[in-house]
Amino acid sequence: MLGNFNAKVGREEKYRPTIGKYSLHEKTNNNGERLITFTISIKPLVKSMYFEHKDIHRYTCVSPNGKTLNQIDHVLVDIRRHTNIMNVRSYRGAEGHTDHQLVITKVKEKLCIANRESNEIRK
Repeated sequence: MLGNFNAKVGREEKYRPTIGKYSLHEKTNNNGERLITFTISIKPLVKSMYFEHKDIHRYTCVSPNGKTLNQIDHVLVDIRRHTNIMNVRSYRGAEGHTDHQLVITKVKEKLCIANRESNEIRK
């Protein structure tokens, strides 16, 4: 899942297995608590905070005053596939007429191609 959850997730030790340790925020807000409760209940990980980046590559939204930076867009990945996510970061300067930054996720997927001829021969 990928989206704007309006959730500020902090660096609290008790949430670290689910959210990682590289959050932009110190404390979790109400929506962050809901996001963490959701992720604990269905077992995905918040991969947007598992990668160490500079703060300019962590924030995903700028407030209208231009001074407050927030990390509120997140990438949730099922625990079975979390090793396929290689990187998550935001990119500044993408023109979209919005206060949100572009969030890019690099995914490595291994595909298995079944050879039908060899399966038919074995039968």
